[in-house]
Amino acid sequence: MNIHEYQAKALLREYGCPVSDGRVVLNASEAKTAAGELDGPLWVVKAQIHAGGRGKGSFKEAGAGEKGGVRLAKSVEEAAEQAKLMLGNTLVTHQTGPAGKQVNRIYIEDGSDISRELYLALLVDRGSSRISIVCSTEGGMDIEEVAESTPEKILNITIDPATGYLPYHGRRVAFSLGLEGGQVKQMVKLLGQLYSAFVEKDMEMLEINPLIVMEDGNLKVLDAKVGFDGNALYKHADIMSLRDETEEDSKELEASKYDLNYIALDGEIGCMVNGAGLAMATMDIIKLYGAEPANFLDVGGGATKEKVTEAFKIITSDKNVKGILVNIFGGIMRCDVIAEGVIAAVKEVGLQVPLVVRLEGTNVDLGKKIINESGLDVIAADNLSDGAEKIVKAVKG
Repeated sequence: MNIHEYQAKALLREYGCPVSDGRVVLNASEAKTAAGELDGPLWVVKAQIHAGGRGKGSFKEAGAGEKGGVRLAKSVEEAAEQAKLMLGNTLVTHQTGPAGKQVNRIYIEDGSDISRELYLALLVDRGSSRISIVCSTEGGMDIEEVAESTPEKILNITIDPATGYLPYHGRRVAFSLGLEGGQVKQMVKLLGQLYSAFVEKDMEMLEINPLIVMEDGNLKVLDAKVGFDGNALYKHADIMSLRDETEEDSKELEASKYDLNYIALDGEIGCMVNGAGLAMATMDIIKLYGAEPANFLDVGGGATKEKVTEAFKIITSDKNVKGILVNIFGGIMRCDVIAEGVIAAVKEVGLQVPLVVRLEGTNVDLGKKIINESGLDVIAADNLSDGAEKIVKAVKG
């Protein structure tokens, strides 16, 4: 689960991290009052969406004013006007895709005198199963771009969970970033605060880009991007309360209510599979036969008829779906349960696109019998390759 920048900064402030004073604006009428509560003389007006690259983004609507979702203002009135121009309009960045995201929240904060921009992040390193500190002197840029063009400017340090964060981690980061004097002590303290927040709140990612050195030599968190481990949210009611459902895909949101592992993609063939590995293989073989998957959907090993029905309804709600491939290998999951769920869903929502079903494993004969006797226009497949070939042919003609 992701949260907005202003929410991330409020959380980091609780841990003592240096962040700018700011106000969130949900309604254009509140913009002037919010800006007036800050001292100035420079105000920064930021669109709040769950995507990076806001400063380099552009709005679809002509009435949104100058390009970019991060703007500077030199008066309360100008800050309020910029907030009004952005609210309700669609911001397109390299991370949103061409559809963009509607801006429903604006964050107005005090400006900062910037001397240097740095990059700092804490991540879960899957390779080492440890928390990793990633830092670079090239702050304010996309870290992917830095990694590709100048990888030597990125330092990666893993933290042993047996010891946790130690001051030498902070000193090593500080020296690699060219910090000196009191800045080294500030970095040691800041990284300790960030590590505590990361561990205690079960974060998956904490990215500060940029972390700035101000003209007075002090460090400040100028931007913050935070993501949490969805499997740990049951422990954090305070974090759950920060969830902005308007920023999430409606189909993914609906799937989460039924404990379905669903991720929307851009293709035309909807997939319903049991098991993450088989789901990945299904998507790969669809691409092999010349089409694109419309989703990743793992119904899990213990899915019920109702769960399968909801999964099918979510797939068919995607207007991009031109065909559906059901690929079930029944181990824990029974093929007859899948068959009953598919039939129930088709009867409820109708079947407007080709449907290929491949069943194998527990109760496979009963599952096939249920499908065959349902009267549905279903294309049967003998194996995964056969199923992928048939659904691609049915969709492509």
